[in-house]
Amino acid sequence: MKVFSALRVVATSTLASRLLGMFREIASARLFGLGSVWDAFSFAFLIPNLSRRLFGEGALSAAFLPVFAKQLESDRDGSGESAWQLASAVFSLLAVVLTGLVLAGELALLGLSYAFAGQTETQLMLGLTAVMLPYALLICLAAQVTAVLHALGHFTWPALVPVVLNVCWIASIWLVDPLFDPDRVAQIYALAVCIVIAGVLQLALQWPTLRKFGYRFDRRWQEVRPAVHEIMRSMLPVTLGLSITQINTVLDRLIAWTLTAPLAGEAQARLLGGLAHPLSPGAVSALYFGERVYQFPLGVFGVALGTVLFPLLSRHAARGEFSRVRDDLSLGLRLVIAIGLPASAGLVLVAEPLTRLLFQHGDFTASDTARVTPIVIAYAAGVWAYCAIPVLYRGCYAVAERKLPVTVGIIAVLLDLTLNLSLVWPFGERGLAASTAISASVQVALLSWLIQRRIGQLDWRHLSATAGKALTATATMAAVYYATGLLARAILGHVHEALVLGLSILLAAAAYFLVARSLGIAELALLFRGELPADDRDNSSG
Repeated sequence: MKVFSALRVVATSTLASRLLGMFREIASARLFGLGSVWDAFSFAFLIPNLSRRLFGEGALSAAFLPVFAKQLESDRDGSGESAWQLASAVFSLLAVVLTGLVLAGELALLGLSYAFAGQTETQLMLGLTAVMLPYALLICLAAQVTAVLHALGHFTWPALVPVVLNVCWIASIWLVDPLFDPDRVAQIYALAVCIVIAGVLQLALQWPTLRKFGYRFDRRWQEVRPAVHEIMRSMLPVTLGLSITQINTVLDRLIAWTLTAPLAGEAQARLLGGLAHPLSPGAVSALYFGERVYQFPLGVFGVALGTVLFPLLSRHAARGEFSRVRDDLSLGLRLVIAIGLPASAGLVLVAEPLTRLLFQHGDFTASDTARVTPIVIAYAAGVWAYCAIPVLYRGCYAVAERKLPVTVGIIAVLLDLTLNLSLVWPFGERGLAASTAISASVQVALLSWLIQRRIGQLDWRHLSATAGKALTATATMAAVYYATGLLARAILGHVHEALVLGLSILLAAAAYFLVARSLGIAELALLFRGELPADDRDNSSG
């Protein structure tokens, strides 16, 4: 099945991007560490980064792709005329609306800079936000091109586009370090400018591929106006639904920024009720780097699975084949279980040594490692849920079920906010991270149960069997990891920590896949051979 074979292409390309992304974070940690400058940058990067994740990896495609797929199906002559008209209309509408929003945002930031005059860190954050805000426009337009290419069955180049951001980021760090040293503020502004340049390249480099598929700008939008209205109507619920995990992450950082004690020398105002600030400077940075670690497996597999699965779900839904939508969704969840569970457990196991080896260089100290490690563990516990959420939401949107994701999303945000405010005083930053993991798990449980009202009962027998086998294989993986680490340290000592960690991870992963294969977790065949398990081939043959 070609669409599932594309999963390997997307996952491999995404892996390359995430590896480069990890290198960029290593370079950033070495140069800036946990401090007020990186606090300001990581908070300022929220809006453009949320746009990248939300539109580049989800909501825009989820709203646009089903409607575009219908247009392709309706073009019986194969010309794609109405599909290109729809794409042109959406491109134009996005460009106009987003340009207006960016200009309004710049004016608002200018006003805020006067309101917060004299607050050094806030001024830096507002200035960086103003520089990077245009990236939100650029990445949304680039994501629209990506959505069209996905609908046409082309995944390779869109999967490589994120590499552009990482390359520009790494190049910027490499250039600004010697050019502006030791002025960290000048260095961080130069990095912000390079991010905007990356957005221009991410948009421009996709156009040649789109043109090869026959795209031409078409101003005749009258016939596709109903389709445009359908996309616009679905954008708000789709955006809210797919953005919940990202909104929760934003809440984490917003609360961290608000509840962080002021820098020495600034006014030491107490919070409402005379409460002391529960967090110290560097809290936003610690959450940022903790998030970077857990995003690695999520980006490699979770986003890749949702990207490849959604066109299949949309086609089956467009044909009214809801039994096949249910089968597609059940298979996607079994894949999440088979890969997401060991990914969660593995990150918990390696959190401390991995954080130390990746980031503890330059201005990133041992105390910074001790601060970030519990955050990684808390986020890692929810990796399986973060992987499942895009799959479940795309299942909802493929069958035009828009209210359910919104309802569940609102519940998740309220739960996360409540947990944040309850856990931040006793547990600090790790309480904020744990809140996100807990609310994501609740989302998965609610969505899995409630979506059955629309598509029928999921294949719980196969899901339970896969979960039991994956848990057994994961327990074996953990035992092999600990045993290998103890043996390797006894032989090699602590001077070869990277070698010990790499060997432990390699053998633990091998143990998982060997046990999984012996237990018959057939879903793994999809990843390695691009094949459906036997039961799913039977279900999809009709």
